[in-house]
Amino acid sequence: MTDKTGWWRSAAIYQVYIRSFADGNGDGVGDLAGVRARLDHLADLGIDAIWFTPWYPSPMDDGGYDVADFRDIEPLFGTLAEAEDLISEAHTRGIRVIIDIVPNHCSDEHRWFQAALEAGPGSPERQRFWFRPGRGPDGSEPPNNWKSRFGGSAWTRVPDGEWYLHLYSSRQPDFNWDNPEIRTEFEDVLRFWFDRGVDGFRIDVADGLVKDPHLPDVDEGDETPFSDQEGLHEIYRSWRKIADSYGGERVLVGEMWLPDMARAARYLRRDELHSAFNFDFLVCPWDCRRFRDVIDRTLKAHDEVGAPAAWVLSNHDVTRHVTRYGRQGDTGFSFANRLHSATVDLEAGTRRARAAALLTLALPGGLYVYQGEELGLWEVLDIPDELRQDPVFARTGGADPGRDGCRVPIPWSGTEPPFGFGSGGAWLPQPLAWADYTAEAEAADPASMLSLYRTGLRLRRDLPAGSLEWLSLGEGVLAFRLGTEFTFALNFSASPVPLPDGEILLASGPVSTELPTDTAVWLRQ
Repeated sequence: MTDKTGWWRSAAIYQVYIRSFADGNGDGVGDLAGVRARLDHLADLGIDAIWFTPWYPSPMDDGGYDVADFRDIEPLFGTLAEAEDLISEAHTRGIRVIIDIVPNHCSDEHRWFQAALEAGPGSPERQRFWFRPGRGPDGSEPPNNWKSRFGGSAWTRVPDGEWYLHLYSSRQPDFNWDNPEIRTEFEDVLRFWFDRGVDGFRIDVADGLVKDPHLPDVDEGDETPFSDQEGLHEIYRSWRKIADSYGGERVLVGEMWLPDMARAARYLRRDELHSAFNFDFLVCPWDCRRFRDVIDRTLKAHDEVGAPAAWVLSNHDVTRHVTRYGRQGDTGFSFANRLHSATVDLEAGTRRARAAALLTLALPGGLYVYQGEELGLWEVLDIPDELRQDPVFARTGGADPGRDGCRVPIPWSGTEPPFGFGSGGAWLPQPLAWADYTAEAEAADPASMLSLYRTGLRLRRDLPAGSLEWLSLGEGVLAFRLGTEFTFALNFSASPVPLPDGEILLASGPVSTELPTDTAVWLRQ
């Protein structure tokens, strides 16, 4: 599936959540030294790039998405010099590096926010954020009724009586992008990291930077005043010019949870972002018609703007898909209800996850692999409350268990926790059952999830580029052709179906003359 018009159009990108990937110094927390020690695992896997979640200095109230300094490395992870070495070492292995940038907000420990608190109402320092007087006779009510995406009000009051906006934790004040100083600052941050060799940025909350300056009240569920505002396009056109001024095809990838795929695709016009995550695909339940609909809509919307699709099954914010697909009942995903109390059949979930892996690997465009996905890891649902660290859990009073379950440290080797993660334990507890799911154990097993991903990523490079042609192989069978020689089929139905003609290149499970339920196959005509 080689596309010479841009490496990012067909890239397989691996997401590293640094705290949980590998611990190099024995403090129980993942770090850059741990990543550097495991680069060969990623090279052997066959990925084209790594996307790192935030590695900046941070009090870690939100796992690093509360940034205190956008031009340095969190000491818990290492140093700026180590980051530069990691970038260089990845490049020598043919692996590009994408890093997170968090332009919607910062940490309350950021020097600008501390200056705003000290300067007081009406000051230039406060114009960098959304400080406003409260409502009511004594200003004791928030400026509007906006809710934080982490639960509770989106406003917090400071001692002098003003309130500041935070769409997430109260320790993550939102920047005011109407202020030119914010725009200049982030353009400089882009250049800082491009100068150090990074190949691109994944833009956190890419749809949320610009707010309606009138800050109107909203009905429940309405995010219009702080999502997908027209002013965003001007910002990303400016960023694209900066990216294009560097060699090596530097890329910008948007994280946008928008309900309208056509509107999301507008950010992928040739002078804006290069790519964006396909969350409609991620949240799709295990259903043949639903998957075909999402794929059709995705390809159509992206074709209209000349952009590649990007397929993703899991990430650091959502329930791992082995667990989702194994649920009895709803197999999709929603932030409104993570369904952590649902009954889960991990055997069925794993079988479906293997088939889904072959689907994402075969679809035209790029894809993302979340760390541990290649091992078949599931969501850890039984983390003790006292060990949970996600602010979502705290801000909802435990009503939402949060995202810790998909962030449990990776098992590398051995038969007992911390499974080679590091010499000092792991910051979240790992299931004992992961002894059979370590990278070491799976590397020696040709039938493992790791072997499936390695083979699929290798074969994927030779798949035909171009458009997808749907095939009719019966009710409940998702099948398509790429080029004239490659056929994909996935059986969602309750019974085996006849195996299509062709030489089997790869199958997600055992096949004979029939394609079993929840099984996918690649065929060469």
